[in-house]
Amino acid sequence: MNGPAPLPLSPRPLEAAAFAPYGQVIEPGAARRVLEINGGTARRFHDLARIEPGPEGRVLVSIFQAEPRQLPLLVTLMEHHPLGSQAFMPLSGRPYLVLVAAPGEELRAASLQLFLAAPGQGVNFNPGTWHHPLLALEGPSDFLVIDREGPGNNCEERALDQPCAIAAGRA
Repeated sequence: MNGPAPLPLSPRPLEAAAFAPYGQVIEPGAARRVLEINGGTARRFHDLARIEPGPEGRVLVSIFQAEPRQLPLLVTLMEHHPLGSQAFMPLSGRPYLVLVAAPGEELRAASLQLFLAAPGQGVNFNPGTWHHPLLALEGPSDFLVIDREGPGNNCEERALDQPCAIAAGRA
């Protein structure tokens, strides 16, 4: 491989405060309010993420099935959705990785942040947040995805200024 050696990336645990520049962590502990509903037989963890479909957009709910990634993994590109937010909620009970960079025109490998999401932790990317496509780890994994459908180009991919390498192992 020509050029500089890949920049090493190591994950840290996915925590709401550290992830705040990129979006929201979706988990019961992040609820602004907890409501008892259905005659006290259930709890509603209320208002966990700001779903933003953007102008003329509508909210779209899908399930993505992601194949596990083999580590170490060479990362060369990222994507973002400039017109609306995008949320991922794992359904398979497995950890996964979340690789992000702040919104903006400049996308630099040195600004990437890597998080290890525990089973049951979802993420909602703010509009424009750069992120890597799904990084399932331990086996095929299903994700409930909430994003935008509507006019305009809401998915842009961009090559990194230098490759990065996600090493094998955990945070």
